[in-house]
Amino acid sequence: MTTVTLPGVYTPQDDTDLLIRCLHHEPLPSQAEVLDVGTGTGAVAMAAARLGARVTAVDISWRAALNAKVNAMLARLPLRVRRGDLLAPVSEQSFDLILANPPYVPTPAASCPRRGHTRAWDAGRDGRLVLDRICRHAPSLLRPGGVLLLVQSALSRPEESLRQLQAVGLHAGIVEHHYIAFGPVLRSRSGWLRSCGLVEGSDEREELVIIRALRPR
Repeated sequence: MTTVTLPGVYTPQDDTDLLIRCLHHEPLPSQAEVLDVGTGTGAVAMAAARLGARVTAVDISWRAALNAKVNAMLARLPLRVRRGDLLAPVSEQSFDLILANPPYVPTPAASCPRRGHTRAWDAGRDGRLVLDRICRHAPSLLRPGGVLLLVQSALSRPEESLRQLQAVGLHAGIVEHHYIAFGPVLRSRSGWLRSCGLVEGSDEREELVIIRALRPR
């Protein structure tokens, strides 16, 4: 089913599709508790709900939270939507699966945008301002045997995500790679990316990766 995308909300793209594909390969216990962080339109959260999971979707954007509620209502799916900053609204809960498609695009700005559509993808000069927070705090919300599925760009150093997740005892690895042509955002800053050494030569392809991190039982 096609989702509705309200103005100012991140339109589901290749990273969304990649995360949903990996979700479908993930074995879930009956009545699994699933968290979708940075839900946007709710596309990933609804994919989990269709698998029979009990899903909580979180987004800092009020537009996105409303968008996810509208799409869940149209699809007749029981989605619990919370508005708030990353994991803060669910800090007292635990989950069998955490899904995350956070902002991860490197940008010349040192901080994340506080408003506007760029807030859905810009994440500081190394693209890690939101990724680092997820890697620090998501493991504590995983139940024993729980899994974090995180999508990010190779431009934002997935090896650092692996290092942080492994440092807190999770079994983490890259389980999926996918290459796409630069979209408008990366094309517009390709010169800056080259000057930072993040892109070599005339290459205008972005590598997306899925990191899977398991909390041992």
